[in-house]
Amino acid sequence: MSWFGIGMPVVTVSCMLLVFLVALIRLFYKQWWTPNRFQKFMDLQGVKGPSYTLVHGNTKEIMSMKKEAMSRPRSLSHDIFSAVQPHTHKWSKMFGRNFLQWYGTQPQLVVAEPELSKEVMNNKDRIFRKQKSQGYTKKILGESISMSEGEKWVKLRRLANHAFHGESLKSMIPEMITSSETMLERWVNHEGKEIEVYEEFRLFTSEVISRTAFGTSYLDGKNIFEMLGQLTFLIFKNNFSLRLPIISRLYKPRDEIEMEKLEKGVRDTIAGIVRKRESKAMTGDADGFGRDFLGVLLKAHHDTDENQRISMDEIVDECKTFYFAGQETTNSLLAWTIFLLAQNTDWQEEARKEVLQLFGKENPNPDGLNKLKTMSMIFNESLRLYPPVVSLIRETEKEVRLGKMVVPANVEVHVPNLSLHHDPKYWGEDVNVFKPERFSEGVAKATNNNIVAFIPFGLGPRTCVGMNFAIVESKIALAMILQRYSFTLSPGYVHSPIQFMTVRPQHGIPVILHSL
Repeated sequence: MSWFGIGMPVVTVSCMLLVFLVALIRLFYKQWWTPNRFQKFMDLQGVKGPSYTLVHGNTKEIMSMKKEAMSRPRSLSHDIFSAVQPHTHKWSKMFGRNFLQWYGTQPQLVVAEPELSKEVMNNKDRIFRKQKSQGYTKKILGESISMSEGEKWVKLRRLANHAFHGESLKSMIPEMITSSETMLERWVNHEGKEIEVYEEFRLFTSEVISRTAFGTSYLDGKNIFEMLGQLTFLIFKNNFSLRLPIISRLYKPRDEIEMEKLEKGVRDTIAGIVRKRESKAMTGDADGFGRDFLGVLLKAHHDTDENQRISMDEIVDECKTFYFAGQETTNSLLAWTIFLLAQNTDWQEEARKEVLQLFGKENPNPDGLNKLKTMSMIFNESLRLYPPVVSLIRETEKEVRLGKMVVPANVEVHVPNLSLHHDPKYWGEDVNVFKPERFSEGVAKATNNNIVAFIPFGLGPRTCVGMNFAIVESKIALAMILQRYSFTLSPGYVHSPIQFMTVRPQHGIPVILHSL
């Protein structure tokens, strides 16, 4: 009895101490030993950067710089690099085009040398994969086409290509026109008055996605967009908040509980739309699953070939991604383009002249949309100055040689396209001037064949699959606005572009409308 009565607690305490010691060693190894060893390894190769700090890496510095930049009043300049990505701007000047920064214990290699950026994006040896969907990002994008790899990505990409190119894209044009008309009906009583176009384009792009992808009006998809908006805000708010895994398992902050609730709400709502469509198809509807994006996904879900079939989770993730990415990027493009044309009324008039020559007062048609050369130049310059996405991220699958560097496995590689878009080395000393004529002979000529200097939709095999959809949608909306209105920037406009998932105007873009 004495052995059991005395010995067992000693053994138990010893085991607990051993477990604690092992956990402490692992924590030390992950939080200090590995990051410091990696930093020295890159330093020996000439790749420097801000010093790593325990737990947070450089996230506190980055957040501090962003908050300071957001609070600072700015002139009406298009030199936005230092405002939107102040850390990248500062550290690239201090450490060079290629430098190392830390997101917690995750090393992030920023690569702004064009040849190296091109190598990463083209990914010929398939070593630079998309970073794994995890943390807060996973709540929106899940395992969708934007995050998947290998055979799964090939299968999803093929479906998306079918949905957003060629005849399928052309069939969406009437719905885009209807959505534009709905928006312009709201503008009728705003002659000579101020209207905030960023919010207007948020409603417009939401309706376009609901109509073209899911066969519903904006009101039907309103709950999804509202929940995604709240989820996006919470993700942005917590993006640089890092916690130790042990604490994460023991305690969930209120924001994280709310995010999980919103994510479930989005998932359940989309699943409900899917079930209604399936039920309609099963009752013998002549159109089957439908010809929109959801219909394409449902046909794949019910495919008799197991290799081509997709799961219900994959359907939901693809819908979430299209709702989010399709709305955010086009909204950003249209809003900043209106801002630029409100400032540069000579170019606004050139674009209007082209639209009226091609369409008169009639609605746009597919042939005419392809001939909008001036508008295409304007959109390209808008995307150069205010790209929706400011950094393209990949992850090394295994150790790889990149230029003269040896980069270990599981390192995030960031291609800072905002930096490349604002680099005078490629664009000249007038880099921050709105000059659509740069693109008069195409992108290759504008970049002097440094194609990586202009990558608003990415480059290589992972170029954004929704690019053509976004451009066609934007052309229709802008053409129909130009047919009816001229516009100038409101005296109340405050210039403050920020990175909020995409590049947004912090205080909106109010313009004054003038009927033609």
